[in-house]
Amino acid sequence: MTGARTAKEGPCRVLHHLHRLLPDPRNTVVIVGFAAAGTRARDLGDGARTLKMFGEYVPVRAEIVDIPHFSAHADADQIMGWLRGAPPPHTTYLVHGEPAASEALRDRIGHELDWTAVVPRSGEAVLVS
Repeated sequence: MTGARTAKEGPCRVLHHLHRLLPDPRNTVVIVGFAAAGTRARDLGDGARTLKMFGEYVPVRAEIVDIPHFSAHADADQIMGWLRGAPPPHTTYLVHGEPAASEALRDRIGHELDWTAVVPRSGEAVLVS
């Protein structure tokens, strides 16, 4: 059992375990936490029958169990509560999260706190002074 993100970028040992365990229907792989689009964990949770790793396609015969709501991340209400206790910044940059959720939080920050909040484009550079 490991966090969802490690199935994408995590320790190589996790990928080796998946490579070895996924083909065997006697195994169960548990995906814990949110799995972002484009990750192996999301693909597994969405029912992928094969995964590419180490240059080859690995059949998925193991049982896949997805526990998406187990997370150490704050929700929007918790983030807003934390921000209310902070001095207003020049600009708030939202750089982590799914695009729709980031845009909704940006709008909420602007509406409720009257702060400038921005969701930068992928790869966009911002000068912070």
